[in-house]
Amino acid sequence: MKSTPLSLIAGTVALAAVTGFAALTAPGDADEPEAKAAARLPVERTSLLCPVPSMSDLAETTYTSFTPAGKSGGEAGAAELEPAEALPADEDAPADEDASDEDAASDEEKEKDADKEKAADGEPVISLKDTGKPSTADTDKSDAPALIGTATGKLAPGWAAQQTTTAAAGGARGLLGVSCSAPDTDFWFPGASTAPARQDYIHLTNPDDTAAVADIELYGADGPLKSDVAEGITVPARSSVPMLLSTLTGEAAENVTLHVTTRSGRVGADVSVAEDEVGSDWLAASGDPAQTLVLPGIPADATSVRLVAFAPGEDDADVKVQLLGKNATFAPAGNDTLHIKSQMTASVDLKDVTRGEPGSLRLSPADGSGTPIVAALRVVRGKGAEQEVAFIPATAPVGDRASVADNRAKGSVLSLTAPGGTAKVKVTASAGSEGGEPTVKTYTVKGGTTLEVTPEVPSGLKGNYALTVETESGGPVHAARTLTLTEGGIDMFTVQTLPDDGGTVEVPQARQDLSVLDD
Repeated sequence: MKSTPLSLIAGTVALAAVTGFAALTAPGDADEPEAKAAARLPVERTSLLCPVPSMSDLAETTYTSFTPAGKSGGEAGAAELEPAEALPADEDAPADEDASDEDAASDEEKEKDADKEKAADGEPVISLKDTGKPSTADTDKSDAPALIGTATGKLAPGWAAQQTTTAAAGGARGLLGVSCSAPDTDFWFPGASTAPARQDYIHLTNPDDTAAVADIELYGADGPLKSDVAEGITVPARSSVPMLLSTLTGEAAENVTLHVTTRSGRVGADVSVAEDEVGSDWLAASGDPAQTLVLPGIPADATSVRLVAFAPGEDDADVKVQLLGKNATFAPAGNDTLHIKSQMTASVDLKDVTRGEPGSLRLSPADGSGTPIVAALRVVRGKGAEQEVAFIPATAPVGDRASVADNRAKGSVLSLTAPGGTAKVKVTASAGSEGGEPTVKTYTVKGGTTLEVTPEVPSGLKGNYALTVETESGGPVHAARTLTLTEGGIDMFTVQTLPDDGGTVEVPQARQDLSVLDD
């Protein structure tokens, strides 16, 4: 009790000191500097996830990792993709064709054990050493795992990775390309299918140290498809789970919209597609629901183009369908509008809509009001036994910068679309993974058109290279890259879109403010 007066005196002195300081630095003082706008600074950490590449013994996969050269003066950092913990494949997955060969199986088991030891040691599958030059790695393992990656320091801003799988024969023949993507909690996949001719797998990859729980919803032409097993799916920590869509519902539907959400945690999500007698590829998630969408990069020689769209909300959507062609914008004959009922998947066969010229599709409100939608294209090139399929989801604009990691000396084509005003873009072809000097070229894209260019290959190219697109003026610009590789006389192809890489983030200016003590 004797210390009470001293405590009161000390408290009074401390309060007076704080109050005095607050008064000296009150917001109204003339000497106080004005608040500054938020600055855009390079991100310091980026995460990417790559799904299981293939379950075929006849497939070969190339991983490519790349960070564009920038002005970041950050720490050296690291960018590595490491194996996720391998889990048993879905029981409906294709069986290994050589499983009957005991000697081959024995050798394969030894290789699997070696791979498991490598994963246990934490050795990355691919590491990036510096900006401006891609790094690559290859595998032909049928049990190659999903990859979990993190980039830090100067390697984080704009970090991109791609896995490209060539399956030369079999039911999954084709070129399968997918840009490794960031983990999230919500994904839309219009263009999936549960039809007998399709084998669509949803791959869920969990990058974190705790389990994630995901829900899957399937929507056909008449609304939701019934399922008793698509809710509460556990994805163990740092693991990947593949599921055949046709096992999630008893209803066969040619065109399906797939919705993946998480109750807890976050995942990466991609759909692998194999279509009987047509080919295979990855279906990446559509951009976020929006009233106006752009789907860039329909090849000039497309023989079949199918648009699949979905309205997630409670209202129907009426949209204008426009093709942004080589010289102008026009409506496809007989398909200038599309009515999309709420919670029902709509589709329309646009056939060979490009008619020998490159193009991109724009969907916009037909009645002026606008309902957010998601959409994707199924694109086929070739005919008969020489067909091959790829998918183009709706995508966000290039923005400040976007990159696609895996390009070859031959077979890369870049599609640039300006749905609004004319735009100027800078395209950089990086140094090769094994040598070469970067090249830079500037293109002007007329408003309402699609410009298709064959990138200028880096001087002295050795290995693979990356393409980086930067908007210099005008726009917005949407972009996609088509990669074509010829195998067995078939022009196999895959298309990757180039949304803004999110390499910078707004960081608000902070200052000390003790005015709250006035209350």
